[in-house]
Amino acid sequence: MIIRYWLSIWLMCLGLLAHADMPLLFDGAKKTIYPAAQLRSHPAVRRIEVPVDVAYRQPMSYDALPLAWLLKAQGVLPGDTIQFKAADGFVMSMPAALLLHQQRDKAQAWLAIEPDEKKWPPLKGEGGPSAGPFYLVWLNPKLGNIGPEQWPYQIARISVDMPPARRWPHIVPAADLPASHPARAGFELFVKHCFACHTLNHAGEARLGPDLNLPLNPTEYFREGVLRQFIRNNQNVRSWPDAKMPRFGPDVLTERELGELLAYLQHMAGRKIK
Repeated sequence: MIIRYWLSIWLMCLGLLAHADMPLLFDGAKKTIYPAAQLRSHPAVRRIEVPVDVAYRQPMSYDALPLAWLLKAQGVLPGDTIQFKAADGFVMSMPAALLLHQQRDKAQAWLAIEPDEKKWPPLKGEGGPSAGPFYLVWLNPKLGNIGPEQWPYQIARISVDMPPARRWPHIVPAADLPASHPARAGFELFVKHCFACHTLNHAGEARLGPDLNLPLNPTEYFREGVLRQFIRNNQNVRSWPDAKMPRFGPDVLTERELGELLAYLQHMAGRKIK
């Protein structure tokens, strides 16, 4: 049975297995495989209402498990970093402290579990994949400044990881850069909003988008005004049916934050790793 689950995880990463058969792998101090049926039957599962769902862009209802339960069962501490890896190559890291909150006056992370019988709707068009079998959803997301990239779906693995700045030091701004330089704040925004889909200097695990520094940095081939427009809504600059890059409107990135993100990219254009 264990061999079957490990094989299913490997096949899922290759896109060869339907989502419905996919268990969840937790890779921490110990590797644990959670079949979806086991999580669905957990006594902590609740029916929750998500008024503004990021994946479906409409109100949704889910049977979900407080993610804090899963993390505490694995011995996760607030100072840890948690990585979510999706079946499509999306990789997102978040501080565990953000995910462990259970108070009503804070953003609460829930692991939604797709039903066995009535599947969730396809994300794009008829017959396409849903957000299942596991989807990180939030209640009160604004109270934690949760961005759209922090709602990973089609989750195949959750793991305890090093913070990106420690694991990949060559994505960090130069040590002699002043603490007040906007590129430093831009680095934090890059990790939050961009690193889930893109690599930089070949660092990172995401495989959805191109590297943002090699061979060229976007600030080297886009005029600043066009690059700003591209980040806000890439379909207004170049449009194609399979585009996956989301919009980053002012509700996600303020004008100041967008300027800080561009300052980081401009700074890293001079710090290429060959």
